[in-house]
Amino acid sequence: MEGPNEFELSTLPTDGISTVRFGPTSTGFLLASSWDKSVRLYDVNSNVLRVQYHHAAAVLDCCFSDEVHGFSGGLDKFVKMFDFNASSDTVLGAHHDAIRCVNHCPALGLVCTGSWDKTVKLWDVRNNRGVAGTLDQQEKVYTMDVSQEKLIVGSKGRHVLIWDLRNTSQPLWRRESTLKYQTRSIRCFPNGQGYVLSSIEGRVAVEFFDPSPDAQKTKYAFKCHRIKENGKETIYPVTAISFHLIHNTFATGGCDGFVNVWDAFNRKRLAQFHRYPTTIASLSFNCDGSLLAIASSYMLEEGEKESPPRDTIIIRHVTDMETKPK
Repeated sequence: MEGPNEFELSTLPTDGISTVRFGPTSTGFLLASSWDKSVRLYDVNSNVLRVQYHHAAAVLDCCFSDEVHGFSGGLDKFVKMFDFNASSDTVLGAHHDAIRCVNHCPALGLVCTGSWDKTVKLWDVRNNRGVAGTLDQQEKVYTMDVSQEKLIVGSKGRHVLIWDLRNTSQPLWRRESTLKYQTRSIRCFPNGQGYVLSSIEGRVAVEFFDPSPDAQKTKYAFKCHRIKENGKETIYPVTAISFHLIHNTFATGGCDGFVNVWDAFNRKRLAQFHRYPTTIASLSFNCDGSLLAIASSYMLEEGEKESPPRDTIIIRHVTDMETKPK
């Protein structure tokens, strides 16, 4: 199901889509990882699959470091780097369990991988020196993001650890999610002030790094991705978050199949798009905020189905009316 300002990518993955990520500077290059063991590079402007490479098992996350290098990890436990110009991949190393998260820290030239083995590993990709450090976490890593030199890790048990990647002897702060149930996604504000996290309970929390009492008073949480039908409210997990890099607003996606756009500072919803076929597994705004990649992919939240909804990646042209604070 597409709207008039949307189109579906061609040559889609053949199994569940885990992550979509636009490149850091190009408006049109998109990485997509999948349970079909592939990582695919699309040129969305021409709707062409440029390159794909594979792991030995499902790929759970991927990212760019620059426009010609991609990184990925998943159930095979290996961290791979792919050079799109040379069409060659390199195994950087491995974790002891599945890799759930892969993020790039451009300020320090590091790629960070978070695993179910309760560690985050830092890979020196600028100087090709391999593992630059290992950060022990309290539990299995479920979600991560990078803000300048900070790494924010959300793990099982609602733990949130904030690390300064310039000094990793211990976490900068140890926090617990203000939401009551398991964290699903964490993403940082482009302005570096804080982060947003979502949970399985249909709620989103807006948090700030500044530990001062005045700053902490401004944090808050709100309900979303809930549908009332016939007098009954159904609550859906909030599965994906992506920030608009220009306007500092963000989109959320849920198991209800909806995408909402929020202005955190004015505490209001700016837009809601039409309902997509199934769970929003991942979202990504491109660098100038003109496009939003939407991965609609059934995540077995209702168990195995004989005819599950078809997985798809939709590219939506977004406007300032939908994404700019009013």
